[in-house]
Amino acid sequence: MTDSGSEKTVPAHKIAGSKRISFRLIEQKEEANSLVIVLPGAGYTTKAPLLHFTTGLFYTKGFDVLHINYTFSREEMSVLNEEDFTRDVQLAIDNAIKNKKYSNYYVVAKSIGTIALSYLLNNAMYKGAKAVWLTPLLQRDDVFNSMVNSNHKGLCMIGDRDSCFIEERFEKLKKNQNLILKVIDGGNHSLELDEEPIKSIEILKGVISNINEF
Repeated sequence: MTDSGSEKTVPAHKIAGSKRISFRLIEQKEEANSLVIVLPGAGYTTKAPLLHFTTGLFYTKGFDVLHINYTFSREEMSVLNEEDFTRDVQLAIDNAIKNKKYSNYYVVAKSIGTIALSYLLNNAMYKGAKAVWLTPLLQRDDVFNSMVNSNHKGLCMIGDRDSCFIEERFEKLKKNQNLILKVIDGGNHSLELDEEPIKSIEILKGVISNINEF
């Protein structure tokens, strides 16, 4: 994806509810039947490396790309209600694509976005959707149980230096044959290596390559 004017962007909206949610829909020149929904982290936005290059990857594959953007204060994070959060995310999605008809869905979720993903996959709208779990919050039972029991094809990537990496739970994920699991040696919660920017770029390339092959 470039800034050549080949994209259309739907202006951000404020969705009524307990959380502030906005969206940006990046459309192909011609009508597309495939959509990737990008759910960022609380502080890891869609402009951050993993999600920026994921956006470009899917756009070049002919997908429309929907960024769901939310902002949380520390106080809001401490009392986050997953059902309200997921409801507001779905409202944003509904508003963004209300005049669209897609038959092929991917959902890419990072960190806190995996909370919403865990619940969204129960929606019939996403039947057959493929899920990319980037640094999922494995310490949360809702996220972990969703991944263990999911019938959706999924790709999970997490670093072994990530505080959300729980080896016992990760081992149990291997029982779900729908999941492709990747552990990044030394990777932190941003899937980077602390104080090693060059090697971190190599990891980024590998992560995007894995998403491309998925």
